[in-house]
Amino acid sequence: MSVAPDQNAMRARLKAELEALDSDDDLGRQDQATVALDQQSAGRLSRMDAMQRQAMAQATARRRKARKRQIFAALTRADEGELGYCTDCGDVIAPERLQIDPAVPRCLSCTRG
Repeated sequence: MSVAPDQNAMRARLKAELEALDSDDDLGRQDQATVALDQQSAGRLSRMDAMQRQAMAQATARRRKARKRQIFAALTRADEGELGYCTDCGDVIAPERLQIDPAVPRCLSCTRG
């Protein structure tokens, strides 16, 4: 018999992670901006470096956005009293798995298929 997960504790962790992601988004916004072509102030290599930084910042922003979607889905499950239960089979997700990621939607059995 599995113990029901502590949804309040998981909700608090998810909200804290969401705040951290929002803060990271604010910090990374400048690096995502379009790289201006100004040959007077920067050479070709500097521009390539800036474009690479921009691409990495944009990729990081996409990963943060995907993680936010996972967190919002988990918070919706929390509102319904379903956080910590597998979305496929309904069983309690292992506490160890939830400790790693409280937003995980499926138990290990259903994830493996």
